[in-house]
Amino acid sequence: MNTATSLAALRSLVSPARAAAQRLATLQRPSFTTTASLSTIPTKAAGRSLTHSRVAFARRHFSAETQKRDPPKLVDLGDDSNATAVDKKVHLRWADGTTSRFHSFWLRDHCHCPECYHSVTKQRLANTFKIPRDIKPRSVTLSPTGLEVIWDNDYHKSHYDYSWLQKHSYDPKISDPNKPEGAAKITWNNSIASHLPEVAYKDVMASDKGLATWLNNIHVYGFSFVSGVPVTTEATEALAKRITFIRETHYGGFWDFTSDLGHGDTAYTDIPLGAHTDTTYFTDPAGLQMFHLLYHDGEGGHNLLVDGFHCAKVLKEKYPQSYKTLTEIGVPSHSAGDPATHIIPSPRRNPILNHDPVTNELTQVRFNNDDRSTLDHLDALQVEAFYSALFDWNEVLSDEKNMLWTKFQPGRVLIFDNWRCLHGRSGFTGKRRMCGAYTNWDDYRSRWRTLNTPSEQLAEEL
Repeated sequence: MNTATSLAALRSLVSPARAAAQRLATLQRPSFTTTASLSTIPTKAAGRSLTHSRVAFARRHFSAETQKRDPPKLVDLGDDSNATAVDKKVHLRWADGTTSRFHSFWLRDHCHCPECYHSVTKQRLANTFKIPRDIKPRSVTLSPTGLEVIWDNDYHKSHYDYSWLQKHSYDPKISDPNKPEGAAKITWNNSIASHLPEVAYKDVMASDKGLATWLNNIHVYGFSFVSGVPVTTEATEALAKRITFIRETHYGGFWDFTSDLGHGDTAYTDIPLGAHTDTTYFTDPAGLQMFHLLYHDGEGGHNLLVDGFHCAKVLKEKYPQSYKTLTEIGVPSHSAGDPATHIIPSPRRNPILNHDPVTNELTQVRFNNDDRSTLDHLDALQVEAFYSALFDWNEVLSDEKNMLWTKFQPGRVLIFDNWRCLHGRSGFTGKRRMCGAYTNWDDYRSRWRTLNTPSEQLAEEL
């Protein structure tokens, strides 16, 4: 669960008396600049809860309700020639003059009538392989709400909402099927210390609105704090389960741990840990990670967060060849500290920077230098290229202005996107008891999606 990013800087924080004296004045002064130094290590929530996600949430719902009351005119219903069958396709001319062309087989395969599509499970009921490949319409009609087609082979009647057809038009493409979901992500450096995303425990636990705000913070910023959490494992576990079920791993389910080497991993020690993402050795790395400090009678143990998406952007601008290298060369990883554990992912090697193959959007940072296995798969030229890129990546990660330092406090939970944010800590003294959990990426995204997007919109996107 760790890597060696600027360990000299991290180890300097092990001397808590000196560190506290040097930083106290800075901690009490908010920083709005992008040049804040590593010494800006807040010991309490320095910022205010962000309201951007609430505003965006309200606007989306207001827009959806307005569209229900006054839907746009998509098709001129007064002209029957706007819907025609041509060869093996159905042509639909929109009000703006654009014409969409749909294959007849595609339309029949996507019929959403109750006989062909289960309205509750959102699953196809029609047997695709029993549809005649040369199927064609017997009739095509414009109705007030959508296109109606009666098929020639069995007189089956299909209805397609105009909005659904426009959204899924592929010839030509009218809507962008690859448009990013939700509010735009906001990347950050340590100037975010003056306005940290934070929600209240009581709001998250009391309503789905509070939960939606919390999850949207994670979506936009990659992390969020939760204040006012009872300092118990029970309350922390209940908070994690507000999102989804807790992911079981070889570390267990919900963790309650100290620096006793309870598992063969340096997270279970008191040494400094550089910026890293967890579970790089899993085929499917953990999606979210939660931490709650229950008790600490010593000093040190400051928490480090780094926005991997921001750092990737900096790397691409400053060292474009290194960025390219880290997207192409796979890195092997492992977890083998416990006697009965020998975990490696499939495929065996994965790039540090992973992208959507269609949009080329960065989707996942997968980096833990300490869990990296032997690089014997590289050829001679790749060895030089990889290490050069790795050093450039480390330079960006360990730049003080990209490192957000905070101090864990009992009652204040941190949760972050493990596919985006890297985390670490300074060394510490004394007894330190932490608890927390992993959740799966897909289940977190499902919960975020259903709470922040109208159900009608989600259904139309399928």
